[in-house]
Amino acid sequence: MRSKNRKNRNRKSTHVSNIDKLIAKLNKKDMPLDEFLATLDSFKDTFYENAELEMELLLSNGLPIELEGENIFLKTNKTPFKEQTFCIVDIETNGSDVSKGQIIELGAVKYKNGKIIDSFDSLVFAKSIPRYIQEVTNITPKMLENAPVVEKVLKEFKLFLEDDVFVAHDIKFDYNFISDSLKKYHLGQLENRKLCTIALARRTIDAQRYGLDFLKELLHIKIDNLHRAYSDALSTTYILQESLKNLPIDILTTEELINFSKSDNIINKGR
Repeated sequence: MRSKNRKNRNRKSTHVSNIDKLIAKLNKKDMPLDEFLATLDSFKDTFYENAELEMELLLSNGLPIELEGENIFLKTNKTPFKEQTFCIVDIETNGSDVSKGQIIELGAVKYKNGKIIDSFDSLVFAKSIPRYIQEVTNITPKMLENAPVVEKVLKEFKLFLEDDVFVAHDIKFDYNFISDSLKKYHLGQLENRKLCTIALARRTIDAQRYGLDFLKELLHIKIDNLHRAYSDALSTTYILQESLKNLPIDILTTEELINFSKSDNIINKGR
């Protein structure tokens, strides 16, 4: 049953810009709680009419904010990147978007202080897999017969992810597909801060190409099972690790790292 104080509005396009504006404000300074709630209340695309409930929703969806005294602050703005927990994620799907397919495998690695501290790995039940995807992934319908359904895997993954920084090699696909899948099953969506290892590698690793295969070979990453979710997440973890070694010395916090990954400091601009 839907709560009576939820707004029945389309949140998709304006929601992103509103959250971006909120992040930008929090990057400049901590916000008094009253100002933060007033800002949420001014948004016209929120899920709840009540700003306090909306704040709880953002927290449950992984936005890394914290209340200290009477001020709200962005945790990634104060956390040294060396102390940040990164959740490196990869998925395999049987279609290009949520309306045409679903996740068939989800793998993730948690990385902090130079070490892997946890992992997540699950196949996902699906009735069919196109032949070309079976050939690329070596995942067959038979392998998925006894796998948990996508809703269960998404619930478990969201609990695993918490408010850690979401990392992927080509962040847009993995992040958006998982977020859209969560929305499809009424499990919220992703509000985590995110970091793309392709973008970061282009600013920290001198390479001819930045695809996963090429970087694995360049960096001597000896992990088999290409195009399997956990193996690719693990390979991406080692690419992240190499990139972090090559950061400029003035990059200290997680937000500075995220901003650097979007900067003009590209090593080979023609590639």
